[in-house]
Amino acid sequence: MGRRIKKLKKQRIHSEGNETLLGGLFFIVVVSALLWHLFDTKIPFWCFLGIFGVVYAIVLNFFRCPIRYFDADDTDGIVVAPADGHVVVVEEVEETDYFHERRLMVSIFMSLFNVHANWFPVDGTVKLVKHHDGNFHKAWLPKASEENERADILIETPKGITILCRQIAGAVARRIVTYAKEGDECNIDDHLGFIKFGSRVDVYLPLGTEICVKMGQSTTGDQTVIAKLK
Repeated sequence: MGRRIKKLKKQRIHSEGNETLLGGLFFIVVVSALLWHLFDTKIPFWCFLGIFGVVYAIVLNFFRCPIRYFDADDTDGIVVAPADGHVVVVEEVEETDYFHERRLMVSIFMSLFNVHANWFPVDGTVKLVKHHDGNFHKAWLPKASEENERADILIETPKGITILCRQIAGAVARRIVTYAKEGDECNIDDHLGFIKFGSRVDVYLPLGTEICVKMGQSTTGDQTVIAKLK
């Protein structure tokens, strides 16, 4: 897509977390006030504040939504990680929904402690967006890719290569948000969507693609190069 303008990286809280974070803060403030005034000893107050303060910090970290920019002038053929997490699958599989051929699949699992915003893995045009209802198996299990609730996004690169990016709900995740719309031009620096509380993202690539990650490797969304298209 040519030379890219490098911008300052920023942090923000994702709008998907507004209701959860405001409700949680209200709960902590109210209960803390009650414990402070109802008991002569302040031990219940400090115990509650310590435990729920840690929990709130974890949830706050979960809803972080970094604004990132890939640090390269040219992204032609580059496939970046669509999510923070670690690689749980790198294998050749039979893709039967769209391509009906063998494809290389790279899967990234997001734990509760990862940022759960998702990025587009390639520059290009969104050709299809489809949501599938399903089960809620643990996201790292192989059957999760086919049986869990998921959202499929087909993207065609400027060179005419089509890849599939799949957002998958996990055992805890119950909400998949997809911002991609059919016909949209997409950029790897743009957010593709968001998944709440533990999940996974699969990327299906053509055979012959150079895979640049290995099993267990940590990834950073929009920063880690996971593959290079031929």
